[in-house]
Amino acid sequence: MKAIALVTVGLVGSIVPTATAAKIKINTSSKLQRIDGFGFSQAFGRASEFQAADPELRKKALDLLFDTKTGAGFSIIRNWIPSTTALSIEPNSPGLASNKPNYTWDGDDEGQVWFTKQAVSYGVKTIYADAWSAPGYMKTNGDEATPGYLCGTTGHTCSTGDWRQAFANYLVQYVKFYEQEGLDITHLGFLNEPDIEVGYSQMQISPNAQEAISFIPTLYETVKRAHLDLRLTCCDAVGWDSQANYTNHLMATGMQKYLDIISSHMYSDDATFPLKTNLPTWLTEAGVETSTAPFTTTWYDNGALNEGMTWASKLATGFVDAGLSAYLFWEGFEIGQNQSASHLVDVLGDEPEPSSVYYAFTMWSRFIRPGANRIAVSGALPNVIIAAFQNNDKSVIAIFTNSGSSSQLADIAIPAGKKPSAQVWLTDNDHRVSEINFKRRGSSIEVAIPPNSVITVKFSSRL
Repeated sequence: MKAIALVTVGLVGSIVPTATAAKIKINTSSKLQRIDGFGFSQAFGRASEFQAADPELRKKALDLLFDTKTGAGFSIIRNWIPSTTALSIEPNSPGLASNKPNYTWDGDDEGQVWFTKQAVSYGVKTIYADAWSAPGYMKTNGDEATPGYLCGTTGHTCSTGDWRQAFANYLVQYVKFYEQEGLDITHLGFLNEPDIEVGYSQMQISPNAQEAISFIPTLYETVKRAHLDLRLTCCDAVGWDSQANYTNHLMATGMQKYLDIISSHMYSDDATFPLKTNLPTWLTEAGVETSTAPFTTTWYDNGALNEGMTWASKLATGFVDAGLSAYLFWEGFEIGQNQSASHLVDVLGDEPEPSSVYYAFTMWSRFIRPGANRIAVSGALPNVIIAAFQNNDKSVIAIFTNSGSSSQLADIAIPAGKKPSAQVWLTDNDHRVSEINFKRRGSSIEVAIPPNSVITVKFSSRL
């Protein structure tokens, strides 16, 4: 499209600042981390609820989540590998770890098979399957929903034997069942928040990660023997600081030769610094863990945990300061659960309604596609985090996250080899991924960045 002159009245009703624009330059030759994508989960029965929704409503919600032109364009889904007796693929203990298992498969997996097929139909290629726990009979406490360790891991012996190989076989069999459904799981995990105690599916590891360290090689070799193209993750800790500690122990003991992804959540600590590893790092679950922060469409009011601007800052900090390669929210779609802000789309009336957090993600996920690289940027603006990316199609995306109370003006040099025009989108209190005006200045463009907003700029390759 042609550049459009910037009008005198600001995009949110204030006067556009007359100060000299800060010069921003994007260096496409200086590549930083690879970006694997953005995503969410429909675990614990949410996929079944999604599947059971009215077909027209269901289609609209799927479009909101996965469409790359009109929706968020999410590119990763995270499925739960069940361990409860009612849902497990091995509901009954074989007695001893060395005994032959009796696997079962219902072809549904609490609606996750249907949900995965829907995601794939939109072009999603990254499917992360994660076990919150091993089945109870494989654990020291005999219960999948209370604190316990995998039998046979360092420091934990059980009368029924060493269950490490049996659990690895269990995880691989789950992947094979999805293959039967025509679905390729790409990433496999065996832990979820092993650093806290909860009242649902869980399995612990010690602060030095000794249990994970004694299991990971077994899982790696089992996957290799099965000739599966899988990438292994660890450890989905409850917060970044805890995962940093686990990562130090994993790397010190050589686990990097078996693992592909270091994964964490952000409930106790946000991702604000890089982990000490050369492996890609994913934030695999994020959400709002409080009953006082309900689902909301408010972008910015006072910086509350459920507001979109809060999550815009978390995303920018995660990719720029922590070097993330992927960012996943907890749940995607629910119906009538607006007391919680841990999902992105709800049905508030007759139609699916995105939360403001959804739009924070969309400003990144629609435009930055899997396989992109973050690239270096020079120049700065007060209270603005600047990030730039180059997609596989050579388009360049620049994102400006302004958490300050005043507008800023950026003079962005057009990257070499890109079209001498651009497209610019704004999300703030009055706009939701809205294409806006900007000013062309020879070899650069000038963009106003309102307070408490996100601006996404796209430079396409030359035709």
